[in-house]
Amino acid sequence: MPDINEVEKRMKGAVENFKHNLAGLRTGRASVALVDNLRVEVYGSMMPLNQCANISVPEPRTLSISVWDKGNVSAVEKAIQTSNLGLNPQTEGTVIRLNLPDLTEERRKELVKVAHQYAENARIAIRNVRRDGIEHAKREEKEDKITEDVMKGISNRIQDITDKQIEAVDKMLKDKEAEILKV
Repeated sequence: MPDINEVEKRMKGAVENFKHNLAGLRTGRASVALVDNLRVEVYGSMMPLNQCANISVPEPRTLSISVWDKGNVSAVEKAIQTSNLGLNPQTEGTVIRLNLPDLTEERRKELVKVAHQYAENARIAIRNVRRDGIEHAKREEKEDKITEDVMKGISNRIQDITDKQIEAVDKMLKDKEAEILKV
């Protein structure tokens, strides 16, 4: 019998991933999550920025990145410049400051489109988990391990969980969209 808890856990994982992706979208306020996903080429390999520097928010519209090894400062600068964040790093020794400019209306609309794409990817992941769970139940019914009524009950529970998780994604998207478009 398919484990309903495992199905729900996998769906919640997709929702958490979506939440993490949304945190990286710039809304005009500085946030460590904005640069958390940046990968920097240091010591011959790609490494997350937070593994080679401290990231802080000294002011509402400023990020401060303290690079641990002076030799990696240029690599961090390059990673910031080549990212699609639209930020210009200002370097003082091993500290890189990122001032967040006001978002233009055009950039806000682009960010909303990106948020919608993240949401659609999350919904697809949730539906894939639903499909896997229901297919597993149908296989077990064919193998006479469970009855048709049990299979329908499992399918209904999986669908209820799916609806709840997609509703959570839609609510997060709506909140983020309002945050991005707020002037």
